[in-house]
Amino acid sequence: MKNVLVIGATGQIGSELTIELRKRYPEGKIVAGYIKGAEPKGILLESGPSELADVTDGKQLHDIVDKYNIDTIYNLAALLSAVAEEKPLLAWHIQMDGLINILEIAREKKCSVFTPSSIGAFGPNTPKDKTPQDTIQRPKTMYGVTKVATELLSDYYFNRFGVDTRSVRFPGIISNVTLPGGGTTDYAVEIYYSAVKGEEFACPIAAGTFMDMIYMPDALHAAISIMEADPSKFIHRNSFNVASLSFDPEMIYASIKKEIPDFKMHYEVDPLRQSIAESWPNSLDDTCARTEWGWQPNFSLDQMTKDMIMALRKKFGK
Repeated sequence: MKNVLVIGATGQIGSELTIELRKRYPEGKIVAGYIKGAEPKGILLESGPSELADVTDGKQLHDIVDKYNIDTIYNLAALLSAVAEEKPLLAWHIQMDGLINILEIAREKKCSVFTPSSIGAFGPNTPKDKTPQDTIQRPKTMYGVTKVATELLSDYYFNRFGVDTRSVRFPGIISNVTLPGGGTTDYAVEIYYSAVKGEEFACPIAAGTFMDMIYMPDALHAAISIMEADPSKFIHRNSFNVASLSFDPEMIYASIKKEIPDFKMHYEVDPLRQSIAESWPNSLDDTCARTEWGWQPNFSLDQMTKDMIMALRKKFGK
């Protein structure tokens, strides 16, 4: 990677990924692609170039790729799971019509493409525990349907046209920098904010509901490492399971109470988010990622909790 376009650079993953790429590739051009109403600010704006990059506007993307001689595209444009259920047609338009635009540009310009998939690509008939790399994928949500289609279409462009497509299936992502925007796993970020602010947390996910999660530093590590990996060792491409943490609300609550003993939580289960969560795996088997490109996470639950609380206390002056 040298010149990189990050589409969705002001989102939860994109804002941190763009900064990390600029640190790792100071000699290159790391372009922050954004949409109207979500313009970059602060360090994201000041540390490198930015461009209006609507994933549904193929010409706009084509012009950016030409202008900066882009060799790698991170396509992070998407509506998250709960929002996509409210706006399914918009979710399809952004995630699928946008992907076609990117893949066609990549085919012409010889770009590599990273488009993340998700645990949402699985469904209620998928094995719940240690979900295999290759297994049944019959999701019941529009978000999940688009993620399965993304995996298939990305593999098609590699097999048919030789486009260098690569991807990981992200679990829920926990960040202390940017708040999430409508995902089923968002509670695992929101709970830390409540704890540090001294608020009682109303948990929208029921006790005993396990979901795979990953701390943002490990998510960035996965997204960059797979694009730096030697593809000659790949058996799979789109998309690799990556695993890090698997816990239910009681476990993250207990971890936080080790640091903030007075923290309190009660349950106000959201039926939509709960139904989505119950259709997803409890944990993923990421043996293929570990074997084919050396994936290895760095954070345990308690390590993440300590780091999250420290960062948020600094953020809020607590």
